[in-house]
Amino acid sequence: MTAVEITQFFETLAAANPEPVTELAYSNGYQLLVAVVLSAQATDVGVNKATRRLFETVHTPQQMIDLGEDGLKSHIRTIGLFNAKAKNVIALSQRLVAEFGGEVPDSRDVLETLPGVGRKTANVVVSVLFGQETCAVDTHVFRVANRTGLAPGKTPLLVENGIMKRVKPPWRRHAHHWLILHGRYTCTARSPKCPACSVAQLCHFRDKATAPETG
Repeated sequence: MTAVEITQFFETLAAANPEPVTELAYSNGYQLLVAVVLSAQATDVGVNKATRRLFETVHTPQQMIDLGEDGLKSHIRTIGLFNAKAKNVIALSQRLVAEFGGEVPDSRDVLETLPGVGRKTANVVVSVLFGQETCAVDTHVFRVANRTGLAPGKTPLLVENGIMKRVKPPWRRHAHHWLILHGRYTCTARSPKCPACSVAQLCHFRDKATAPETG
């Protein structure tokens, strides 16, 4: 995409959804961090279902520690890799209490040192909680960035760097969510809804003309 096309691309997405937000349910920064950790290789819908009762009683790292690993597992058994995730959530909660006064750090580099927190998770947290201009590259963002020609790259990091370089303010702040939502509901992995896509005329996807519209 050219610079002009990128601007038009985000202008169009922003017109339909001016203030996009994460679809994960949470009531504070700690719950968001936990939810994003749990969302690895899982859907937001599935995570929200698993955390609905959990987050009614667990609002802080200390409450999670008190619940314990087995107690946490009883809430998240429906989520993939729940054993490893439970272990990581308890361990990161212990780190937050011991080293950060129970608060979620506002540094991506520091967040990446916590158990179960990779670059994508850290990017989501600092973007949503602290308003930092980052772009978490999940499978949706990776697909949309490559398929449209927005920021092609063979790895998530290359795509992230491309987006941060090519997408300028004011679009960079919400680019992550616009791209995720577009990939989740329109530019899907199978049978992308090209005929119904609001940015199809800007997209460089070579097969878009023949891609069928699905319900």
